[in-house]
Amino acid sequence: MIKIKKKIPLIDQHDKFGFWGKKFGGSYIPETLKKPVEDLTKTFQKLRKNKSFLKRRDYYFKNYIGSPTRFIKLENLSNHLGGAQIWAKVVSDANGGAHKIYNATVHALICKTMGKKYIVGDTGAGYAGKMLSMAAKKFGLKCKIFMGSKDIKRQKPNCDAIRKNGAQIIPVTSGSQTLVDAVSECMRYWVSNCDTTHMCVGSTVGPNIFVKICGWSTSQISKELKVQIMKKFGKLPKKVKLINCVGGGSSAYGFWSEFIDFPKDQIELIGVEAGGPKNSKLHAAPLSKGAKLGILHGAASYVCQDRDGQINETESISAGLDYPGVSPIHCFLKDAKRAKYTYVTDESALRAYQMVRKFENLNPSLEPSHAFAEAIKIAPKLNKETIIIVNSCGDAKKDKYILRQRLKLI
Repeated sequence: MIKIKKKIPLIDQHDKFGFWGKKFGGSYIPETLKKPVEDLTKTFQKLRKNKSFLKRRDYYFKNYIGSPTRFIKLENLSNHLGGAQIWAKVVSDANGGAHKIYNATVHALICKTMGKKYIVGDTGAGYAGKMLSMAAKKFGLKCKIFMGSKDIKRQKPNCDAIRKNGAQIIPVTSGSQTLVDAVSECMRYWVSNCDTTHMCVGSTVGPNIFVKICGWSTSQISKELKVQIMKKFGKLPKKVKLINCVGGGSSAYGFWSEFIDFPKDQIELIGVEAGGPKNSKLHAAPLSKGAKLGILHGAASYVCQDRDGQINETESISAGLDYPGVSPIHCFLKDAKRAKYTYVTDESALRAYQMVRKFENLNPSLEPSHAFAEAIKIAPKLNKETIIIVNSCGDAKKDKYILRQRLKLI
């Protein structure tokens, strides 16, 4: 049975080959990328212990990103539903409107430290691309963002922001024209340009080092939350449920990392994947719908695939969750039975969005709306001593056209 070691960050609980639980993760990369990946690994290991670098990171987290973000009780929603108290960590308060800014800022700082002038990244919902374009502009870097053509059409507000920040969007027309293809094309580009260009993977996916950098960056969320919980309650409550949407898995890891060592009967970790349209067989829920182990984007994880091992097409109203794989860290947490994973349909996410908007002064994007749907479902069944905390990790400004169109159908 897979076991989690205490007092060691989960991002560091891999073996010498880069695998968590001896089977998730690794670095399945072409020979041409071995040297740049090794160089990046060595650089990151030095920087995360470098006091000067940490001071710069903390400065920008506070003065550029706006940490800490709010921790608030959703009083009206809780009273309407009855049962458990529902709270939110409003990470969408961060500069740019989503958690992706933490990872983007750290990658931009690493890029500058390595003396490179160009940075590239992938994006689905447009959050990762928008944040990387912001960080690139802030630190004087030239930036390219790879994005599926389908996502470009449905995420126009973030695309407009990316271009406004001076970055170039590279449309990806292959495959499903979504995030999975954007990541692939971004990696292909880096293979040919790694001498002058740094690559930022937008989630806790990809070869081992990118999982580690993203996890290290987003863990800021749970560090803040732990302090905020202690301040609000005086101690950690006896029953806490931390609910987070899961696509690649960066916001969930960042939301959970400081709480993994606590007993699961005290702090339960619940990940919510994209179940897709109600009457469709397509989904983006590899963890909760029994996907098999596969290799995707340089790492081993549970992947939506057919009998021949070919990647299945996925479907979700949420571009940020529309991904056939998932972070090896979440595969590890699932098999270690430390986290529980479920899924929510498009329709349920939309209804949850409407309910949150009706009762609270929040505007969650379609990604965290999946998490809110699960919270709304379970809250009435629980007692008032139970604390549910949802990571509202993005705002819905990017989804305004989808919401305008789809809510007419609900």
